[in-house]
Amino acid sequence: MLKKMLAYGAIAGLIAGGVLSLIVLGPGEHGASGAWGMLIGYLTMLVGLSLVFVAIKRHRDEALGGAIRFWPAFALGLGISFVASVIYALAWEAALAISGLDFAGSYANSIIEQQKAKGVSGEALAKLVADMERFKTSYANPAYRLPMTFTEIFPVGVIVSLVSAAVLRNPRVLPARRD
Repeated sequence: MLKKMLAYGAIAGLIAGGVLSLIVLGPGEHGASGAWGMLIGYLTMLVGLSLVFVAIKRHRDEALGGAIRFWPAFALGLGISFVASVIYALAWEAALAISGLDFAGSYANSIIEQQKAKGVSGEALAKLVADMERFKTSYANPAYRLPMTFTEIFPVGVIVSLVSAAVLRNPRVLPARRD
């Protein structure tokens, strides 16, 4: 099962991390921003993590004769999600290093500008600016940035694993083909 976790997790991570890297390293302005960027990012994660469902089904049908219990299915999904999340985080690190993108600075500036547009000023704005400066300092540290990036995708993998394990524990759902 470890071999399946590594193989499917690597493919899922390369899909999610590869698209992320292409967006960051692509021509023009760095990446999609705001709601569109989040939508593209999470849809890409779902596409990559759909391999959790495929892997559980294949394992159920090929190795277990068409039946799997919830916990082994969930464990397989979590393993795949973990590997995919590590590869996704490493892809983000590589994209940042290659592109020279100042993500933290751009993010902090956009948050500050949004709050200014809402009319925030004075002490509240000064506190926000100080918070964003602390964020930029923290984000410059890979020991802070890597776990933060990991937690972008891993919860999505947990949800996909839960749903896949719950659905595929029923052998009547997409039953194995008998040739």
